[in-house]
Amino acid sequence: MQQARHLAEELLFPAAGEVDRAERVPGRLLDALAGNGFYGIGAPAELSGLDLDDAGRAAVTEAFAGGCLAAAFVWMQHRGAVRAVAASGSDAAARLLPDLVAGRVRAGIAIGAATRTGPPVIRATADPDPAAPGGPGGPGGWRFDGTAPWVTGWGMIDTLLMTARDERDQLIWALIPTDAAGLRAEPLDLVAVRASGTVTLTVDAVRVPADRVLRIEPHAAYLARDAESLAGNGFLALGVAGRAISLLGSTALDRELRRARRRLLAATGDDAPQARAAAGELALRAAGALAVHQGSGSVLASSHAARLIREATFLLTFGTRPSIRAALLDRLGATRPR
Repeated sequence: MQQARHLAEELLFPAAGEVDRAERVPGRLLDALAGNGFYGIGAPAELSGLDLDDAGRAAVTEAFAGGCLAAAFVWMQHRGAVRAVAASGSDAAARLLPDLVAGRVRAGIAIGAATRTGPPVIRATADPDPAAPGGPGGPGGWRFDGTAPWVTGWGMIDTLLMTARDERDQLIWALIPTDAAGLRAEPLDLVAVRASGTVTLTVDAVRVPADRVLRIEPHAAYLARDAESLAGNGFLALGVAGRAISLLGSTALDRELRRARRRLLAATGDDAPQARAAAGELALRAAGALAVHQGSGSVLASSHAARLIREATFLLTFGTRPSIRAALLDRLGATRPR
């Protein structure tokens, strides 16, 4: 953890203003995170060299987000891919995991077909190519079609962890090279973390060989697990809140930050939406307080306060679910009777 805090304070935070104006996160920042082993979080300790519990992983996320949210955002997608690859136990995972852990191969995620209910944003059909090894729908693999509305790290990653659902509502998890034929990216003009390379990705008849498939499971099985993982993204908001509080020097808000951190760490599926809402609301309030404290200079786009307000606003909606949005609206007073 000490190394993560050092990187956040000595490398990421001094570059945050530059990154906020850049088209891409500078390679030197991501290289430093990889070079210090942090691209291996999510893999077994014997491979990554990192023996972190939940609190340790959360603390790294919070530190990096408080240093430079755009860099942390790109890094966190890779972390999610590493975790999924490590958990799959597939032959594809065994081949690719060492390079992912070392950061020689860098990954993003496109898992809207898993996280969303209703019709899948990406559909999977058995590979119709009769020339494919094993024949149609067999070992020949799959074809993915649809749209991934949110993919981060484009131009900075080599492979995508992508999900698609078939006609039986099975969820297919696969690793797809970013240079695969049939992928077309359209950049998104975000309010914050614009250097994160976040795009909407069109997926047009992308062929997925069987040896790139990590696992296949019922969609319902993933949704049941997803409720237990909602709290993790809240540490991005706590990183932004913590940076604002540090610049402001508020002991009262610092006490709130510690309470919000404890709540997120202890959150179960039932409490996770409320814990996430508390973290997001605190980030927005702390950044607003910093702007008021620093005065008229905060209206300059280059100020830390302006950047942190935009980042806090971004995190109010990133990675949410209907239950988190409802809890946030309640905390912000939008659903309370007059």
